Amino acid sequence: MKALSPVERMAVERAGADDMTAQVRRWAAVGSGSGHREGLDRMVTELADAFSALPGEVRSVEPAPVERVAADGRQVPVDNGRHLHLTVRPQAPFRMLFTGHMDTVYPPDRPVRVEDGPDGTLRGPGTADMKGGLAVMLAALRAVEASPLADRLGYEVVVNSDEETGSLSSAALIAAAARGKAAAFTYEPALADGTLAGARGGSGNFALVVRGRAAHAGRNPADGRNALLAAAELALRLEAAAAPGLTVNPARIDGGGPNNVVPDLAVLRVNFRPADAAAARLAQDALDDAVAQVAFAREVAVEVHGGFGRPPKPLDASALRLFELVRDVGHALDQPVTWRATGGVCDGNNIAAAGVPVVDTMGVRGGAIHSDDEYMIPASLAERAALSAVTILRLAESGL
Repeated sequence: MKALSPVERMAVERAGADDMTAQVRRWAAVGSGSGHREGLDRMVTELADAFSALPGEVRSVEPAPVERVAADGRQVPVDNGRHLHLTVRPQAPFRMLFTGHMDTVYPPDRPVRVEDGPDGTLRGPGTADMKGGLAVMLAALRAVEASPLADRLGYEVVVNSDEETGSLSSAALIAAAARGKAAAFTYEPALADGTLAGARGGSGNFALVVRGRAAHAGRNPADGRNALLAAAELALRLEAAAAPGLTVNPARIDGGGPNNVVPDLAVLRVNFRPADAAAARLAQDALDDAVAQVAFAREVAVEVHGGFGRPPKPLDASALRLFELVRDVGHALDQPVTWRATGGVCDGNNIAAAGVPVVDTMGVRGGAIHSDDEYMIPASLAERAALSAVTILRLAESGL
């Protein structure tokens, strides 16, 4: 294993010099749930100020238009927040992409409390997922910029406002930023012991709008076409499509009305989790078949909205080389690094689909994300910033 060079040791010291804990406290105190425009506007302003310490122009990017299916079957616009984008030295010999997200899963009406845990952790919404990760990213890049190797590295930074809802309004921005990059880091949290996410399955979210025919439930029920029953049958057919490497979760049915009316509208929402591209094709075939069969048998119309917004992320040869480099740097820093496959998804799926090797859990160590008990381990801020900074320097020096 290669020992740290003097340049790398200086980067480690620089990466741990910022008061990242105070920074995370301040950012986590801003309620910035997906779609909470006021909180997201505050966060993009905070982040633009912080990332302006790096060379290049920081800009906020308006979200691409996105619609969702409402409970009444209408497509309505989604009010996503602005995204942060930074480009540095685009003509450099080695170029990378760094991504993160400013949104959390917590609704605007949830009280924001950031507090010290009795076990030395910092607890609060987004502390681990991923305002802690944003602090790590910034500290690592500041350390790299202070290095004599900085001129060898070009990069783009994208911090989006809608990762927790699938990155639909930022997908094109991420894809464009990924173009031509040799490697990428995303700053989702690692597990509490530092374990990284390796291969990831994909995810597809769909809303199936079923339109039947209303009728009086007592006088002429046979004239009706029950959309609620059709949606329920769709849910059962799709559940039966689950197979090794493919999980199916019919999550919700909206619809129905008075007991004396045959319901003419229902909306089924379903999530597919394919382990690989073959499983994604199986899911799409099962969906197409179920829609065709139920529409014919029950004489209803079914509109399909959605898609596989997170493609599966296999651990191919180039990605494995990147993971092994991170592991070797971790060894030099006395930070054991391992990884394992997971069914969770993130922007790393989309970056890998663009052909760029990515490690997407370079953020803090923490846990209980998406719950009231979410926490990060403050000591991991400097640890993980050093891990990123040294790995970036080795990539800039020697490539992947």
